[in-house]
Amino acid sequence: MIELVIISRLLEYPDAALVEHQQELFSAISDAQALNQNDAQALGIFLRDLLDRDLLDVQAAYGELFDRGRATSLLLFEHVHGESRDRGQAMVDLMAQYQRIGLQLDSHELPDHLPLYLEYLAQLPEQEARAGLGDIAPILALLSARLKKRDSRYALLFDLLLSLSESQVDVAQVGKQIADEARDDTTQALDAVWEEEQVKFFADSGCGDSEISEHQRRFAGAVAPQYLNISTGGQQ
Repeated sequence: MIELVIISRLLEYPDAALVEHQQELFSAISDAQALNQNDAQALGIFLRDLLDRDLLDVQAAYGELFDRGRATSLLLFEHVHGESRDRGQAMVDLMAQYQRIGLQLDSHELPDHLPLYLEYLAQLPEQEARAGLGDIAPILALLSARLKKRDSRYALLFDLLLSLSESQVDVAQVGKQIADEARDDTTQALDAVWEEEQVKFFADSGCGDSEISEHQRRFAGAVAPQYLNISTGGQQ
C-alpha cells in the first residue's frame, strides 16, 4: 500500500530529502487509491504546509513533539511494554517478522519505530497490511488523541492510519479518557524524572529512603528516547 509508504516518510525526521523528493510525494498522494478524495486532499495540504515552513523550524518542532517524553513517542512498544523485560522479546519477535519478508535493518534501527513498521506493512498484501494496522490501532488512537490535545497537525496522519486499518477504535472516546492526563514533556516533568533517577541512584548506594513526591512518581522513568534516523527505511 503506497499510502503507508507516504505516511511513513512524513513521520520520519524531516530532512533535506523530504524537500528534494517532494514532487514524488505529491504524485504518490494523487495516485493513492486507498484514500478518498477528502483524505488525499488533507494529506496534500499537510505536506504543503510542512514544506512551506523553514526546515530548521520543522525539525525543531518534530523533536519537541516526538522526542521529549514517552507520551507521543513513535516507538510502539513504549506504549505497550515501557521498560519491562517483555519489550526485549517483543523486539525479537518483530524482527523475525521483518526477516521473513527479507527486510533488513541496520544497527541504528529499532524494529518498533512506527515509520519502519509502516514500511514493513507496505510490503504485505493489502488485507494483511490493514490487519497489521489493526494490531496497533489502540496505540494509533492514543497518539492521535494526544496530538490533538497539543493542537498538532500530525494527528491527521494517525487518523488516516486508523481509517486504513478499518478499526472501530473511537479516537474521540480515547480523547475523553486522557483529557486530564498530565504531560510528560514539560520542563517540570523532565526535571522530576531527573530527580527521581537521582533518588534511585542514592537509594541503590545505600543512602537510605528519601521522600518522593507524587509528581515524581507520575513521571518515573519517563526519559525521552533519542531520535533514530531511519530516513532511508529498511533495505530488502
